[in-house]
Amino acid sequence: MFATKHKTAMRMAGVAIVAAAALSGCKTYDREFATINSRLDTLDTRVQSAAQSAEAANQSAQQANQRLDQVESRLQQLESAPRRVPRG
Repeated sequence: MFATKHKTAMRMAGVAIVAAAALSGCKTYDREFATINSRLDTLDTRVQSAAQSAEAANQSAQQANQRLDQVESRLQQLESAPRRVPRG
């Protein structure tokens, strides 16, 4: 009976040693995840900056279009006004 318990204990120790060796060989990816997360944060910042720049450009374009419409309206008024006869 002692021999059976001894064999079982040896098998369990062997399994534990193999499992420990297998698990110690597993690589943790914490550093890689941190690098990826850092890159994603950088990209997110760049995207937000680009979105803000695009919004500012859009507002500037709208203002320029409004000014152009005003100038065009004034130009049409001047072109449609009756011609002045020169004096003299």
